[in-house]
Amino acid sequence: METLDLLGVAFGLAMLSGLNLYLTVFATGLAIRMHWITLGGDFQQLAFLGDHWILGVSGIFFLLEFFADKIPWVDTLWDALHTVIRPLGGAFLATRVLGDASPTFLVIVGLMAGTMSFATHSAKAGTRIIANGSPEPLTNIGLSVGEDLAVLGGLALLHFNPVVALAVFLLVLLTTMYFAPRIFRAVKARIWLAFRKLNLPAGSRSTEGLSATMPERVRDRFNEQNLLKATVLWAVPCISRKGPRLPSNLFGVLVATVEETDRLYFISKSRWTKVVQTLEIDGGSIERIPGFLFDEIRLADAEGKRRYSLAFDRGRSGVVEKMSESIRLRIQPTEEPVPAE
Repeated sequence: METLDLLGVAFGLAMLSGLNLYLTVFATGLAIRMHWITLGGDFQQLAFLGDHWILGVSGIFFLLEFFADKIPWVDTLWDALHTVIRPLGGAFLATRVLGDASPTFLVIVGLMAGTMSFATHSAKAGTRIIANGSPEPLTNIGLSVGEDLAVLGGLALLHFNPVVALAVFLLVLLTTMYFAPRIFRAVKARIWLAFRKLNLPAGSRSTEGLSATMPERVRDRFNEQNLLKATVLWAVPCISRKGPRLPSNLFGVLVATVEETDRLYFISKSRWTKVVQTLEIDGGSIERIPGFLFDEIRLADAEGKRRYSLAFDRGRSGVVEKMSESIRLRIQPTEEPVPAE
């Protein structure tokens, strides 16, 4: 049981360091310094955290992080700077908990603790990049406060029951690993959209028309599914956001054909995923929502319930406007569909 307690505290401090290293060190050191907690014999090696120099340095950096963590994109820059610092800090704290254990055991625990710390850091940083898709700071402030409360709550749980804390932290780690592919896709999409936004000249607006040219990376995939040999009317690159049987944050192409006016196709092909999804639009509706990083197209069914949403980078705003009108005419035809240029 003593070994489980030690491992619980070691891995717990490592994972909490991935969220906020400075708060973890400062709160633990302050509790030791103020005698809010009494270190048992197995944990005397953590007494150094109560040193006034460590409290001063960690407190100053926590104060800096407290403000940086609540400003959109500044928090992402701060997380990028701490990609190495947090895992190393988490691994160091974990090995210090074990004290004079054998070098082999210390190395193994250090590697595992560093990995756990990096996992929680990556989840935190990825969540912030997704949240930064909107320029308002309220989401960032809420996430920052929630993370700080999670660190304090985790430290309290470590104090009262390290074994239960270890079980909780392992469950959080497994959950993070399960959602890691979705988080990775979302982060990749946000970074790409932000990069396109930053490289867009101020006040620019796309004047190009809809094109029937199918990107080469999805052409073969579309031809495999195009059993009726329908003619492509237009094809516009986009990113999936929501829809039945359609994974979110996939890079793909929205395709309309001349013959099939009651449906669209979303086609995506990468090393890991190959998706061809039919989007039924007959009797539905379309809504175009210009945003900060991207323009969003929402397709609803006949009852007005949203079924699919797709994101288009801001550099294609003119194309998206023409495409929206083309889809609207397909849903409620009053004239011929807008031809490709």
